[in-house]
Amino acid sequence: MGSIDDNTWLLLNVAVLTVLGLVVSGLLWHSRGAASGVRGLAWSLVPGAAYLTGTLDLLVDVGSAVSTWAVQFVFSPVVWLGVVLAGGSAALFVASSLMRRRGVGAAPAGTARVDRKGLATGTGAPPAQAPRPAGDPADDDLDDIEAILRKHGIT
Repeated sequence: MGSIDDNTWLLLNVAVLTVLGLVVSGLLWHSRGAASGVRGLAWSLVPGAAYLTGTLDLLVDVGSAVSTWAVQFVFSPVVWLGVVLAGGSAALFVASSLMRRRGVGAAPAGTARVDRKGLATGTGAPPAQAPRPAGDPADDDLDDIEAILRKHGIT
């Protein structure tokens, strides 16, 4: 006895889905009115349209590829090693960002820095701040904050 190939099996499934949809559409038309029946008819034609346009083959291929990827992802130690490396890389990016914000591990004073354009800027000293205009009400607050920071050796 011969076996059914994949294309014949797929066509048979599409035909069964379409016929079943047409039967349900007729029942809906009879019980709920024409609008429900027409909507059911529209849904009944979708499997046949997907088969004839090749979309159904595409969906089957995508589903197969996703399931294969998921099985390999779950059961492969090499993939999990890659996940661990990706996590370690992300953790190092976060750590370096926090270090830069806090000034930890910066280049020692007197060494050449490279700006965003790739040009050496000379010493590693930060650029001098422009003087603030006198009489600014924020000056008093900023002076107090700077004094507190100097007292604790932060600046």
